[in-house]
Amino acid sequence: MEDFREGGPQAIARVRKEMPATYLRVCATLIPRELKLEHSQYVKALSDEQIEQAIEAIQTMLAARGGEVIEGTPELDALPAPNGPSPEAAPEATQERNPRKRVPPPASS
Repeated sequence: MEDFREGGPQAIARVRKEMPATYLRVCATLIPRELKLEHSQYVKALSDEQIEQAIEAIQTMLAARGGEVIEGTPELDALPAPNGPSPEAAPEATQERNPRKRVPPPASS
């Protein structure tokens, strides 16, 4: 164990740089193949009083952190498109990233 404390970090760095496939194989062996999760009914088992105490504790922690709780519902139409810019915006976005390559605007119908 002492040998690893003294030379381990340098050995790991060397293997990472010189033998990346071996490094990744070792890293993969450290990750468990299966992760067993058990569903519990923890919150359902709490009494109303315990739930209220938990809510108060969370609110106290948030207040101590200077955080503010925002209530309401999100405006879904204000979120960005999940797949990047629209086809109409694509030529302009391409031109901004690569000013040498000019992309003609889409033909209007």
